Amino acid sequence: MTLMQAFCIVLAALAIGDVVSTKTKAFIPSVFVTALIFLFGFWTFFPPNIVELAGFGGPLILLSMLLLITHMGTLLSVKELIAQWKTISVALAGIVGICIGTLGIGRILFGWELVVIATPPLTGGIVAALMMSEAATAKGLSDLAVLAIIIFVMQGFVGYPLTAFMLKKEAMRLTGLFRKGDFKAQSQAKSEKGVSVEEVSKFRLFPAIPKNYLTTYVILLKLGMVAWAAVETAKLTDGRVSQFVICLIFGVIASEIGFIERKPLILSGSFGFLITTLMAFIFAGLARANPEMLLKLVGPLAGIIVLGVFGMAILSILLGKFLGYTKEMAFAVALTALYGFPPSYILTDEASKAVSQNEEEYKLLMDEMLPKMLVGGFTTVTIVSVLIAGFFVNLL
Repeated sequence: MTLMQAFCIVLAALAIGDVVSTKTKAFIPSVFVTALIFLFGFWTFFPPNIVELAGFGGPLILLSMLLLITHMGTLLSVKELIAQWKTISVALAGIVGICIGTLGIGRILFGWELVVIATPPLTGGIVAALMMSEAATAKGLSDLAVLAIIIFVMQGFVGYPLTAFMLKKEAMRLTGLFRKGDFKAQSQAKSEKGVSVEEVSKFRLFPAIPKNYLTTYVILLKLGMVAWAAVETAKLTDGRVSQFVICLIFGVIASEIGFIERKPLILSGSFGFLITTLMAFIFAGLARANPEMLLKLVGPLAGIIVLGVFGMAILSILLGKFLGYTKEMAFAVALTALYGFPPSYILTDEASKAVSQNEEEYKLLMDEMLPKMLVGGFTTVTIVSVLIAGFFVNLL
């Protein structure tokens, strides 16, 4: 398969997902449709390395992740990040719920070794899945080593539609309040107080660059410098703190002190290509899920995911209610553990577009839901899942 053939097939799968999502007003999320296309594609005529053949290879994937996460940090102010302690609490409650569900009932149904290996991947990302897969292999549990990877690959099929449903309900509630005049978008509230929408941070140290000098190259250079600083800082921790977490934090700081503009990838026109690169990489993981493997592990796979999500729902909704979150928003935040970033952004964007009737409503929904989804995802996938995997490895 040539470069352009692979590129067009990968983009066709992503585009079909977008079309179906738009047609159904996000009732069927694009990531769910695209995941199905990739899954059946790998079972038929897709080469296993189609994403790499399409030009979305290793260094580009890492670069995209580093720049996108740093970009996401610029969307959050220091004040807003501190205010997200409730989101972090709800996300952690969801993780505890997963552990209770799998280690409690799951242990009785499937045995200790299986639930210990399967639980960390369900709480987060590929790092946790790889840690448990390697631990199972070292113990001679080859089938369970595969299960750790398969759970990471397949849990999105549960997480995507559930999150889309929850976010859409929350978006409908928010727009309903807004249209009645009971809720104001942040931009409207600021303008009524005589403050510009792009409010100047009180921590600003760098003067604004004149717009005619703010070119694509200049913006990307500054974003790259911030990400570079984050990566080098992460090295000083000897891997104890993820470079992606530091990228998010440095993105917040850099935008607060005025070194870099808010939404730099949008300003530079680079966001669309980088998010495409990262989404293609996410779906490349489905190449591991062949039919024989899924049939062999379908019982434990379904059981662990159902028990984990059920436990997650109960605890996150209960704590969310106590902290003032709706059950939809609380559950959506907890569900980020099943996929993380960038699906957390894509699903929020789709729900906001599907429900909003104009740009003001769209911005309201993104301002209210996206910070919670991003912080929830980074709490679960990037930080907690790795800590849980490190603990669970010692339980085998």
